[in-house]
Amino acid sequence: MHPSAEAIALAPALAIGLALAYRSTLLSRPRLAAGVLGVGLVFAAFSTGLQPLATHTFLWAHLLQNVVLAEWAPLLLVLAIPSELADRAAGFPLFRPLVALPLWLAAYYTWHLPWIYDAALRHPHSLLHVEHLTYLAVGVCVWWPVVHGKSSAGAKAAYLFAAFVLASPLGLLLALIPRAIYPFYVHAPRTWGPGPLADQQIAGVTMAAEEAAVFFGAFAAYLLRFLADEQASGQIRPSGTTPAARARPAGLRAAPGSARSRH
Repeated sequence: MHPSAEAIALAPALAIGLALAYRSTLLSRPRLAAGVLGVGLVFAAFSTGLQPLATHTFLWAHLLQNVVLAEWAPLLLVLAIPSELADRAAGFPLFRPLVALPLWLAAYYTWHLPWIYDAALRHPHSLLHVEHLTYLAVGVCVWWPVVHGKSSAGAKAAYLFAAFVLASPLGLLLALIPRAIYPFYVHAPRTWGPGPLADQQIAGVTMAAEEAAVFFGAFAAYLLRFLADEQASGQIRPSGTTPAARARPAGLRAAPGSARSRH
C-alpha cells in the first residue's frame, strides 16, 4: 500500500460523516451501496499503486485521481445522502445550479493551469491536499442539483449538457496540444511507460472520454425522463394522432366510404 492523507484521513472522515447522517434516518440499501462505493473509490485512488504514479511519474495517473475526486466520488456521496438531510440543505447557495456549475468549472480549469498544477505537485503535503479537497467540494456542489434538486427533468438535462459541453474542451485540449505543458512530468524519471507528450495525450483522451460517458450519459437519462413525462402529461402526442382526430367525438367520425356522395 501507498497511503496518503486522502486515504488515511479523508476517506475515514467521509465514512464517519455518512454514518452520522444515517443515524437518524431509515437506511436504504442503494444509498448505503453508493456511500460505500464513494468512500471506497477515494480510499483506493490514494492508497494503491496509483498514488506514487500520480505524484512522481505520470500525468494520466494524477488526472485519474482528479476525476475520482471531482466527479465519481462526489456523485456517489451525494446519492448516499438521505432525502431528509438533503431537504435541510435545499437553500444552501452553493447548491444552486447557476452557482455550482461555474464554481466547478472554475476549480477544474484553474487547477489545471500548468504553473498551478506544478506548484501543487511540488508541495504534496500542503497545496496538493488543498487541490484534492477543492475537487471533492465542488464535485458535491455540481452533482447536488441533479440528485436532490427540485428542478424538472428537462432542466436537469440542460444543466448536465452544459456541464458536458463546457468541461470537455479541457481533456481535448490536453490531447491536441503538440507539446507537453507540465514541466513536473516532463522532467519526471521514467523507467517504463509513455513519454511526456504521449502521457499527456493519453490523459487528455481519457478525461474527455470519461466526461462524455458520465455527463452525456446522465444527460441522456434525464432527457429520456423528460420526454416520458411530457408524453404522459399529453404534451407530446403519439405519432399518427392529429389534434382533430383526438378532438372529434367517436359518433361523429366518418365511416369508411362515407365521404363519397351517394345519388
